Amino acid sequence: MSGVEGLLKQHGKPIKDVYLDWENGSVVDKEVLDVMIPIYLEKTFGNPAITHKIGWETYDFYVKAKTAIAKPLSVDPQTLALTHSFTESNNLAIKGLLPLNKKKKKIIVSEAEHLSVIHTAKSLFNQQYHVDIIPVSNDGTVNLDVLQEKLDDDTLLVSLQTTNHELGTMQPVKAALEIVKDKSEEIFFHTDATAAFGRVPIDYNKLEVDLATFNSNRILGPKGIAALYVREGIKMKALYEGQLSVEILSPDVENPALLAGFAKAVELQFSKFDQVKENITRLRDKLLYGLLTSIERTEMNGPSGERRAPDNVNISYLGCEGEALTVECSMNGIYVSSGSACTSRVLMPSHILTAIGRKPEEAHGSLLMKLNRLNTEEQVDYVLERMPKIISRIRSITGGIEL
Repeated sequence: MSGVEGLLKQHGKPIKDVYLDWENGSVVDKEVLDVMIPIYLEKTFGNPAITHKIGWETYDFYVKAKTAIAKPLSVDPQTLALTHSFTESNNLAIKGLLPLNKKKKKIIVSEAEHLSVIHTAKSLFNQQYHVDIIPVSNDGTVNLDVLQEKLDDDTLLVSLQTTNHELGTMQPVKAALEIVKDKSEEIFFHTDATAAFGRVPIDYNKLEVDLATFNSNRILGPKGIAALYVREGIKMKALYEGQLSVEILSPDVENPALLAGFAKAVELQFSKFDQVKENITRLRDKLLYGLLTSIERTEMNGPSGERRAPDNVNISYLGCEGEALTVECSMNGIYVSSGSACTSRVLMPSHILTAIGRKPEEAHGSLLMKLNRLNTEEQVDYVLERMPKIISRIRSITGGIEL
């Protein structure tokens, strides 16, 4: 028996299962799966770049599906480049600009960006690029004064999230964009909108960013497909070489089933957008403030009210250790993450929590919970009933060390 099998056997079956780790993994909505299965089996399964009946049918479907994805974003479907993940989209947004813009050598990102942005930018050091990482406030808001100071004639790209994936901080993207474009219209502006997509209503045509990243599985669509909005007129190069395909920036055979799932997920997420957003916000507030008021020595991470994404609950439980917390929560059927998923297995504090001033021990004792349209009031009530007991037990084991 492997170590994991032993853990699962010891774990047993909880009274109730409440999944709140939507940041790190997601089911596919059944209605999404229902539109994907027939494509795998019987129709529009071909290569849309091929000139025969199946290819033409697939291309016709491909155009309609991309149009459905683009509609709630208020962008032209031809400006959406399909990719295999939001990580690929973020890499493409940065590295895809370089071959055709070789004179400028500075890239600016915030210290609270997703690691797929930070690591991509830092990887360019050995290519003689300079990367400025600008600070954020204690609620995760990017410092616009520092942004303005860092802009110069050598700046190629600024990349700032629409919404922070870990803190829920809704960044002043429009104000940042105005600062950048006032400096020079030739500076590209990218926003990783993964944590905002389907949660925050934004007209990306009016916002006038140059590049924006979106992802399917964050709205209960399939993994393996995402998109990068590339404003009309911007020239980019693909990250890799491949066969002729409809998607120039992702040279591979398009996957119609994944595209169908992405389009259906967009339809479901946006068809009752206001109603879903209102309900999730209500559940978020109930969960967030219920935990803060029922458990002593807690600190909320990120902003409150309308400046916080409607799905985000992030709290540090002082005197606790994150891995012990996630295990104890799991034993009670509550599935959450500690710090960021990208660093959890190496036991390093979240770079975002340390960026807002949390001590390593405070960061380690944080839990991230996210809500979506599948979560219920009954589930939130169960979490609020169980969490004080979970925290009390962990503190009794660790001695509740004062931080």
